[in-house]
Amino acid sequence: MLPVLLAVAFIAVLFIIVFAGQPDEFKVTRSTKVNGRPEIIFPHVNDFHKWEAWSPWAKMDPSCKNSIAGPSAGAGAIFSWAGNRKVGEGRMTILESQATEYIRLKLEFIKPFPATNTAEFSFQSKAGQTVLTWTMSGRNNLMGKAFGLFVNCEKMVGGDFEKGLAAIKSVAESSNRA
Repeated sequence: MLPVLLAVAFIAVLFIIVFAGQPDEFKVTRSTKVNGRPEIIFPHVNDFHKWEAWSPWAKMDPSCKNSIAGPSAGAGAIFSWAGNRKVGEGRMTILESQATEYIRLKLEFIKPFPATNTAEFSFQSKAGQTVLTWTMSGRNNLMGKAFGLFVNCEKMVGGDFEKGLAAIKSVAESSNRA
């Protein structure tokens, strides 16, 4: 009986050490180059009404319940969603919007577990193209640290960002040709 208790205690201590070693903060960043000026790309991100055309999460749950409140675009615009297990439930609020340069959002996740993070989009003009960068950062709460033990969140969220950036690129370049 004692060897079993010692083994369980050892595993518990090992788990706590690994758990405590998880970072307190995280940051996920992805970028792409889009043909066209920032003026063409910026409205696709700044206006929540346009997100369905490129959001990787819209494709994960086409029956997700979405609502938009506040201004139609820019600072103060609010996007709320409630969907399946893959997209969860939450709200985004545009906190800052500097035309053709930068958008900062507050992300509030309700389900599958509560968290508040920051997302940022930057638009940098470079030789007739725009370097579009999407970043999400925040603190790893208890659930985030536990989840991080089993899932590579950087890779998972980064993959979604890559899909979203590819879709923004496609949508913006198509509208640029029109």
